[in-house]
Amino acid sequence: MWEFEVGYIGLFITCFLAATILPIASELFLTGMLAIGYNPIICLFVAGSGNTLGGWLNYFIGYLGNPKWLTKLGVTQMRIDSWKIRVNQYGAWLALFSWLPIIGDVIGVALGFFRVNVYLSFLFIAIGKFVRYGTLIVFYIYLKEYFN
Repeated sequence: MWEFEVGYIGLFITCFLAATILPIASELFLTGMLAIGYNPIICLFVAGSGNTLGGWLNYFIGYLGNPKWLTKLGVTQMRIDSWKIRVNQYGAWLALFSWLPIIGDVIGVALGFFRVNVYLSFLFIAIGKFVRYGTLIVFYIYLKEYFN
């Protein structure tokens, strides 16, 4: 029973950390758990929740930022305004893409940095993360059945 619980906790932590800038392949961890017989529905909930919370952390990290700090790094105010216009043009819809490798983390931080609607951002971050893992699980199950 203890190994059962540790596996899901490990999946949660792996998926949470994978949503940050750390280069962790949560998909491999999830696939491995499915291969050794873990419940796909519980895996979806655990992986989606962990990755969603990591995405929300990115939003809050961005929210703590101040655009004036970028000017100290040599970024012009005109460039900051240009980024803000682009982020606000698509708004929380960008959060659906927060699951993408590398740029997904940047999207989450940018949403917070430019104060995009927090509720919609959180909702779309969650949808994107759960759809990602749901698709992976369905694909895994399909391939497993196909090759058996």
